[in-house]
Amino acid sequence: MKIKAIIFGATGMVGEGVLYQSLLNPEVESVLVVGRKSCNIKHQKLKEIIHNDFYNYSSIENQLAGFNACFFCLGVSSVGMKEKDYSRITYDLTKQAAFTLSKLNPDMTFCYVSGTGTDSSEKGRIMWARVKGKTENDLMKLPFKSVYLFRPGYIKPINGLKNAYKISTAIGYIYPILKLFFQKYICTLEDLGNAMILVTQSGYSKNILENLDITKLVRH
Repeated sequence: MKIKAIIFGATGMVGEGVLYQSLLNPEVESVLVVGRKSCNIKHQKLKEIIHNDFYNYSSIENQLAGFNACFFCLGVSSVGMKEKDYSRITYDLTKQAAFTLSKLNPDMTFCYVSGTGTDSSEKGRIMWARVKGKTENDLMKLPFKSVYLFRPGYIKPINGLKNAYKISTAIGYIYPILKLFFQKYICTLEDLGNAMILVTQSGYSKNILENLDITKLVRH
């Protein structure tokens, strides 16, 4: 099955890396990037839609049909944010995009980038973890073919890409040491992108993929 993917968040570090891996992979036939600004990448597989209102897709719905994968990589840090504001960006925005796509593409596999420590109970003390947990739980209720929730911790950036966070790049230099002692909490951006492609094609035994799952899926 050739993959026709929609990517959200391609101007961020994670989304840019997932887009990069998608364009490299021969199993990905085409990619549509939806964003508020251009990702400034040209490729024969790539089409782009500039869209300003991520809470309403009625004006572009006709361009969002005919896809079998969504790699949803949008996200913001919760630092300094109140729960209401963080929830609107993290939960409301994601749910609206996913709801729209589930109507248009019932055979779609939806891949959502969450994070290590996400709280599936939605009742813990950590605000961002509760919000991410609610987002994950409600995505699972939508009528997609399948939903996979990726929970990376530290993500080693791809060399040469422009949107890598400075701190992530700096830490990347000691990645071999981190891998030796903290394997449960880290993965590479290449592995994350490739894991999304693989679950779209072949599925996985669990809907929630922690760092070890991401690495295992790609390496075996």
